[in-house]
Amino acid sequence: MSGPLIAALAFAALFLLLALRIPIGVAMFAVGALGYASLAGLQPLLSSLESTAFDLFANYSFSVVPLFLLMGEFAARAGMSRALFDAARLWLGHRPGGLAMAAIGACAGFGAICGSSLATAATMGRVALPEMRRHGYSGALATGTIAAGGTLGILIPPSLVLVIYAILAEQNIAELFAAALIPGILAALGYMAAIAFHVRLHPQEGPAAPRAPRGERLRALARTWPVLLIFTLVIGGIYAGLFTPTEGAAVGATGVGLLALARGGLGLAGLLEVLRETARSVAMIFLILLGATIFNVFLALTRTPQMLATWIGDLALPPLLVVAAMLLFYFLFGCVMDSLSMILLTVPIFVPVVLTLDLGLDGGEVLIWFGILALVSVEVGLITPPVGLNVFVINAMAEDVPMRETFLGVAPFLLSDLVRIFLLLLFPSITLALVHLLF
Repeated sequence: MSGPLIAALAFAALFLLLALRIPIGVAMFAVGALGYASLAGLQPLLSSLESTAFDLFANYSFSVVPLFLLMGEFAARAGMSRALFDAARLWLGHRPGGLAMAAIGACAGFGAICGSSLATAATMGRVALPEMRRHGYSGALATGTIAAGGTLGILIPPSLVLVIYAILAEQNIAELFAAALIPGILAALGYMAAIAFHVRLHPQEGPAAPRAPRGERLRALARTWPVLLIFTLVIGGIYAGLFTPTEGAAVGATGVGLLALARGGLGLAGLLEVLRETARSVAMIFLILLGATIFNVFLALTRTPQMLATWIGDLALPPLLVVAAMLLFYFLFGCVMDSLSMILLTVPIFVPVVLTLDLGLDGGEVLIWFGILALVSVEVGLITPPVGLNVFVINAMAEDVPMRETFLGVAPFLLSDLVRIFLLLLFPSITLALVHLLF
């Protein structure tokens, strides 16, 4: 049996296990271990497992993961999500669709200190969803806005998925953060434009709220200073070379933790809960990392990535068409898998292919540009039927809104995403502009 056929059977078995609701980390580990044993034998598998877990988790670069997760948990306790939304609501709420635009802005701001899509969506849903419903916003627009806005959490730096992509692709984390910033801002502006266009066609779905006094708006804006300070300290410090991404994450987690303590949102019970949630999230992520590592070692034994790269090279297809096909894969399978799993599963397969394409960029630029494109495409999958994870999270918080309405609500944002992906695909300079400027 040929290597590609074995790999195809392994992917079929993996998706079958996922359909049976087996956790993705366990499914990848089981299929990868069985495939490894069938090709190399049981003893080589056991010898590999003996060192793989230690070598993987002893990697200093991965220490940034629990620190960024801890920073996000502290941020929720510090009330930063409420402060961000209140400021945006008071400045934009008097416009048609203004509360929805405020929710997008708040999601972008919270994503700058969180780094997780689902956490951003869930946190902002608790803050913004009741407010929009109270002001007469339709269930579709309210839930669709929060579901789409949550995807900014994995694009606006710092981003956990970008950190792990950087480690897998052997790229500089700070450069990937810089590359993600302009696409992240474009995403937020595109979502706001989608809201403006939608409420122009359907004004009853996003009525304007009363205009707030100027003094109240300025006071609300002043209360967002901790978010700006933390973002500037962490991201600015990394760009300036004052500390590494891991050190920056530690500084950010400490600063946000002290703020949560000062605001009374972090007693002893709250601290223990934050540590438990962080530990639970870290365990889940590291299990996925281990499973993906074993699965990808098995794929390497089948030589499928190398054979795929050679085959695509022999086809002599236009390079952008090949990249577009990869993005379509992310778009489709991102509907049923989380972003981290998709990146871990595909990077060892797609990176060798991308590096063979003549895109007019050097190897490092290609991997940075492709990483951002892959992340954006996976992000779209989070709000795409039939299994957009963000959509399910937000719909569960709005019990009076049918699932169909929420999926209809994300439609304008999907159109905005497609336009953005098209621009980033055709014009790599949009992604690489800050990288060239800063590095």
